[in-house]
Amino acid sequence: MGSQANMDKMQQRQNYRNLWHTDLMRTIQNDPPYCCLSFWCGPCVSYMLRKRALYNDMSRYVCCAGYMPCSGRCGESRCPQFCLATEVVLCFGNSVASTRFLLQDEFNIQTTQCDNCIIGFMFCLQQVACIFSIVAMIVGSEEISEASQILSCLSDMVYCTVCACMQTQHKIEMDKRDGKFGPQPMTVPPMQQMSRLDQPYPSTVGYPPPAYGQPTYPPPAHGQHNYPPPQAAGYPPPSGYPPAGYPPAGYQR
Repeated sequence: MGSQANMDKMQQRQNYRNLWHTDLMRTIQNDPPYCCLSFWCGPCVSYMLRKRALYNDMSRYVCCAGYMPCSGRCGESRCPQFCLATEVVLCFGNSVASTRFLLQDEFNIQTTQCDNCIIGFMFCLQQVACIFSIVAMIVGSEEISEASQILSCLSDMVYCTVCACMQTQHKIEMDKRDGKFGPQPMTVPPMQQMSRLDQPYPSTVGYPPPAYGQPTYPPPAHGQHNYPPPQAAGYPPPSGYPPAGYPPAGYQR
């Protein structure tokens, strides 16, 4: 059941419409110091970013953000700080990916084709390096062994670089979430006031305010006469209204 739910989430991520604030290619340009920190101190940065992604509420922590079969079975509720520290040290790659999935599901962020190509290249290079190492061990050739070592070093460098860029990408996204870039260019418009059917008639919602001293009426419907009727000649009565002799004699207020 858990694996099926994770597969459903992966399918849903393909339909997300929001984008990362910066892609992997521009993270070094946007925040070089943090990218260097992520490269040299990857587990520490992963710990800080996961805690920040949980809004510093460690009671919400689940191992690998709930995306692995072991999630929820590692005693996270008793000591979440220790469990998170163990996760970022022993399962560093999963910790970075779990934080990424957590942010994507929260903000409906899709992964661009460029980011997919970079991550796919990293995985493919690791697989090729692993295959070369196995072949070198079986054959015993020095040339193949040297090639496998070169590929292993290259794959490790690419892995560390991509993880550093990913963590910088996560940090920039949470800076945007926390309002560190200032006010957003687009704000949520206020809810429009609409006329409801259960309002007492006449409803003035949506009509301009009446001029001072004029009665409030809704605009006439199509095909109907305007109300009140147009003023006839002599209306309103001239000054001196009410006429003399009004009210009649004997009338008591």
